[in-house]
Amino acid sequence: MHLNELARVMKTVGDESRLKILCLIFNNQKICVSDIAKELGMSVAIVSHHLKVMAKDKLLVPTQEGKCTYYQLPKKPFVSDLKRFICRHK
Repeated sequence: MHLNELARVMKTVGDESRLKILCLIFNNQKICVSDIAKELGMSVAIVSHHLKVMAKDKLLVPTQEGKCTYYQLPKKPFVSDLKRFICRHK
């Protein structure tokens, strides 16, 4: 990963709400937007916004199943490193 990409991704995950969302996804592997909102006590619209930002930076992979959009983590070394860092500090 180039430094400019790393800086952009670090800025993206530097948001507390996004860190909470990532922790939830790390623990569930794959989770629906409405379930994330319910679990974290946030609105679906806010969660959806954060998820789209993280998906744009390729931190998450969205999949549509019926009416629900599920998000999961891509299999990338950076994501594995991020999981170890976040899970250690939560």
